[in-house]
Amino acid sequence: MGAVVAAALFWSSSYAVTKRVLEDVGPLTIGAVRFTLAALLLGVMVRLSRRRPARPDARQRRLLHLSGFLGITVYFVLENVGVDLSTASDASLIVATYPLMTMLVELFVHRTRIPLSRVAGVLLATVGAFLVVRNGAEVGGGSRWLGDVLLLLGGLAWAGYNVLGKRASAGQDAVSVTYHQTLAGAAGFLLASLLEVDEWRVPGVTASSLLVYLAVACSVGGFLLYNYGLRQMASSVAVNILNLVPVFGVIGAVVINGESIRPAQAVGGVIIIVGVALGMVERGQRAPAAATAKAGRVPRSPAAAAPTAHGEPGGGP
Repeated sequence: MGAVVAAALFWSSSYAVTKRVLEDVGPLTIGAVRFTLAALLLGVMVRLSRRRPARPDARQRRLLHLSGFLGITVYFVLENVGVDLSTASDASLIVATYPLMTMLVELFVHRTRIPLSRVAGVLLATVGAFLVVRNGAEVGGGSRWLGDVLLLLGGLAWAGYNVLGKRASAGQDAVSVTYHQTLAGAAGFLLASLLEVDEWRVPGVTASSLLVYLAVACSVGGFLLYNYGLRQMASSVAVNILNLVPVFGVIGAVVINGESIRPAQAVGGVIIIVGVALGMVERGQRAPAAATAKAGRVPRSPAAAAPTAHGEPGGGP
């Protein structure tokens, strides 16, 4: 859980940073630079790793590359263009609907039973996210609605990334999984950025520094932490924790920019934290049962004890 919370902390700054870089660099070019730098850094990390896992088989590589294309190229194209047309506040609010989308994709693909506590936690956290960002929404232009639609479609791509990535990560560590996903995502972005070739120019010092920050902190750091945490929990639980992003965003605005926080935003932050905690209740209930089974007090058949492709005992196919 701590790894996903740390990823949310990094990602909470990405919307405001991207909005600033968009003043100098096109949305597709931002993605190409950001993820190419991230792929190069991850490649070096894989090469230098002393405990390198076995190379993913052909099926795993296909799934990892597809998840990377969905979660990096498709998602960030939609996010960057959406933020460019809309506002960073709208983006933070719409991201709060992603756990709902992920639960629906999990239900459709894996036919898993979604516990009521998780559903309630996701809904509660979504309401809290709305309260946090509602008062900070800026007035956008005539294209704001289109940007919001693109951000919503990005949620479907992000759900696909979570479900496919979890299935393809068996036997691989977080660095290897993140490297293969980022490699595919960077390749897709490099092709897409050619649409902006006429607008290419050398960015200023500030924009260049922020691009490096997006690559190192938000891409390498954020995705490594998130993929590590995703291995330990269901996709919808991990995405629900990301509802902490607007909370961290508001705290950062208060601490760094000296902005004031309104009572409704403070209440929303508390509701989000309660919702995230509620979404984790099922894991707390499972832990004792797992420990009991491990100690041999509750015999289980080999089939029942084996983890499924979804990564959870007794889960979907």
